[in-house]
Amino acid sequence: MSFLEHLDELRKRIINSCIAIAVCVLLGFGFIDRIFNFIFAPTRRALPPGVKLIYTQPGEAFSLYIEIALIIGVMLAAPFIMYQVWRFIAPGLYSNEKRFAIPFVLFTTLGFLAGAAFNHYISFPFMMAFFASFNTPELAFMPKLEDVFGLYSKMLIGMGIVFQMPTVVFFLAKMKLLTARFLVANLKYALLLTFIIAAVITPTGDMMTQTIFAAPMIALYLLSIVIAWIVGPKRQKDT
Repeated sequence: MSFLEHLDELRKRIINSCIAIAVCVLLGFGFIDRIFNFIFAPTRRALPPGVKLIYTQPGEAFSLYIEIALIIGVMLAAPFIMYQVWRFIAPGLYSNEKRFAIPFVLFTTLGFLAGAAFNHYISFPFMMAFFASFNTPELAFMPKLEDVFGLYSKMLIGMGIVFQMPTVVFFLAKMKLLTARFLVANLKYALLLTFIIAAVITPTGDMMTQTIFAAPMIALYLLSIVIAWIVGPKRQKDT
């Protein structure tokens, strides 16, 4: 294909992806109230009795609904978008590279969903309960709608990235670039790096939030050692 033909192919894939996102955004609007209640359920459970989420700007709640619909639209359209990316780059890949592409997309998607679920059901509710514990008769905990969603979305993205670790290790071990022996030998450095990364990616600077991020990273690192060990012997047996 010529350079202009590549550009035309890229334009086609982008248009298809935008159409898919638009359709999924409209679909998300049909369930926006349920999605809204689902997202803010952990916060509502952590609030003291009689306290509600507040918004202080006239268009804040409406803008948040739009933002949630856009995010849901992108998430729903993500498999189709990745398919369009695959259709664009597949002709330029070798056969041995193509066989890793679809499993990589599948596993990274599952990893992100696992991270999102961990954030929604474990880390975010625990953190909001911790923040709400400082509510006293003299100090009222009345979180703002936009601030809560901003923290929720940042933690969701952070956990989604953190939960990619086993997938990355699996494919690196499969490609003979990483071994379980190497991971075990560098465990102490990994623990130090884990807390440094947690301090960088956490949306707030408190130790509680950093620990919430660091704990699953350590558990996933240990799981990655097991994955590399399982993949390693099979790889050596084949060679």
